[in-house]
Amino acid sequence: MNDRFDILIVGAGHGGAQAAIALRQRKFAGTIAILGEEPELPYERPPLSKEYLAGEKPFERLLIRPPAFWEERAVTMRIGRRVVAVDPDARSVACEDGTTIGYGTLIWAAGGHARRLSCTGHDLAGVHSVRSRADVDRLIDELPRTAKVVVVGGGYIGLEAAAVLSKLGKRVTVLEAQDRVLARVAGEPLSRFYEAEHRAHGVDVRLGVRVACIEERDGRAAGVRLADGEILPADMVIVGIGIVPAVEPLMAAGARGGNGVAVDAHCRTSLPHVHAIGDCALHANPFADGLPIRLESVQNAHDMATTAVRAILDDPAPYHAVPWFWSNQFDLKLQTVGLSAGHDAAVLRGDPASRSFSLVYLRECRVVALDCVNATRDYVQGRALVMAAAVVAPASLADTGTPLKTLA
Repeated sequence: MNDRFDILIVGAGHGGAQAAIALRQRKFAGTIAILGEEPELPYERPPLSKEYLAGEKPFERLLIRPPAFWEERAVTMRIGRRVVAVDPDARSVACEDGTTIGYGTLIWAAGGHARRLSCTGHDLAGVHSVRSRADVDRLIDELPRTAKVVVVGGGYIGLEAAAVLSKLGKRVTVLEAQDRVLARVAGEPLSRFYEAEHRAHGVDVRLGVRVACIEERDGRAAGVRLADGEILPADMVIVGIGIVPAVEPLMAAGARGGNGVAVDAHCRTSLPHVHAIGDCALHANPFADGLPIRLESVQNAHDMATTAVRAILDDPAPYHAVPWFWSNQFDLKLQTVGLSAGHDAAVLRGDPASRSFSLVYLRECRVVALDCVNATRDYVQGRALVMAAAVVAPASLADTGTPLKTLA
């Protein structure tokens, strides 16, 4: 068995899969291997908290490509292996099982691991994350014995899980430490809209609360104790408080970074012959005023993969992709383009009561992002405004009779 590959990709998620696909599409003829920590072939992660949890989409439909695809393109799969060390001088990685794999070029696409609570009881049975297929399978197995669920975290993952579980007839409580849900990613009007929607569907949304510990009974989670002493009974606790980027081996090898591994405009790390892409890559994003950020999205993983591959194949083009995201909750489809962080004004376009509206975010009078709820036309047309950092009068943006494409 080959223990060295021309290109070794660590991480079998969206970014890693796309890197291998892009290499073959660009006629790279060398050896390629994908080394993944999970036992599955590359699969789509976003549906885990939506259709997969709801039982609406089987796992086979989550596969990014069927098994035969990778065989036909001579992409070697080394799944179920975790990298614990990188030796940039020897150009090799060491796996937890004791094996060593060499590389000519390393593409690090390891993503991250679900951030865990630090309080007592965080590791009890019945406390779940929603990051991998195994996570969600364990959660699904417990649903028949579950009536009350407490979700810690009011971000996308927490709210999506809450929406699915409430539709399945569970009594759901969402706990958010900040004063509104989606506080890191959206403006206040959107937060308040989603809080109202969840409450209308029977979800108990608690804001500005902190978890003191997870209560135990017979070795399992039995409730959540809040900082004020209140205990919320629970048969299941779901924790959705972000991820920890999986970069420890790179940092130990001397790579620069902090909250992620630092990369340049071509996704190169400070280590020779090592690129990093996706959730774990700390980069100066042009749509965030060039500030270093990590983006946890399919778009970012795909576009960074293409950027890294082009650099590796001596056809470089700097990363300059417009960020986009989406979230499905109940019958609401939220589509986001751009980055709203740091906005100084927000224009409401449409009536939230109609359940179809958009928020247009401005920074120094320029359009930087849109959040579109059941408003796909605004999402599609607003992209051009974000790309151009267009200066548009707020009154024009608010006028739903004026198509956004006419304002670009």
